[in-house]
Amino acid sequence: MKILVVEDEKVLANSIVSYLSKEQIHCEVATDYINGLDKIISYEYDCILLDIGLPGGSGINLLRKLRAMKKVDGVIIISAHASIDEKLEGLKVGADDYIVKPFHLPELAARIEALVRRKQFGGLNKSEFGLLTINRDSKSVAANNVPINLSKSEYELLVFLLANKNRVVTKHAIAEHLNGDDAELVDNFDFLYAHIKNLKKKLTSAGCPDYIKTMYGIGYKFEVVDS
Repeated sequence: MKILVVEDEKVLANSIVSYLSKEQIHCEVATDYINGLDKIISYEYDCILLDIGLPGGSGINLLRKLRAMKKVDGVIIISAHASIDEKLEGLKVGADDYIVKPFHLPELAARIEALVRRKQFGGLNKSEFGLLTINRDSKSVAANNVPINLSKSEYELLVFLLANKNRVVTKHAIAEHLNGDDAELVDNFDFLYAHIKNLKKKLTSAGCPDYIKTMYGIGYKFEVVDS
């Protein structure tokens, strides 16, 4: 899972990143309006944590631009303002949730997980895709109820492909999801090819069909025939 934290309070931003990283959530940070806008335009995120008051502009305007671009990234507003009018404005513009500072980090993590489940997996903690069962609470995968031992990167890769099942996902989009903006520093996709190869091997060894189809020159598509 990849999260963007748009927050100018560096102590708070660092606390969020530190906590979510322990929950195996990849975080990127923008501390002002311009940097936040650049990241929103350039990348896609499972969830954006968006402060309202930012140096250089309003978080509400960032949200308006995000939705004007027809991007569906989940958005949770994090704000010190608790008035009902401001909450309603944020939700009407396109936020998915609103949490008031100060908040407990476990609650924030739970809201992120709930939002991603709702957007990508119909709100279910456990989802079935063909012979596969994915449990997002335990971050575990099984085929015909037999556990499959995946690395963190392999699990994140599988969940990303499943969230985009039956659609072609480019190699660059997958690399971004796994490595964030560090993907721009990678000279080739060898690391991705290795993860795909290992994941395919583990799935087929567990008795799954070859769900991951290579779209040569473009990327990959996870094809599942639902029973």
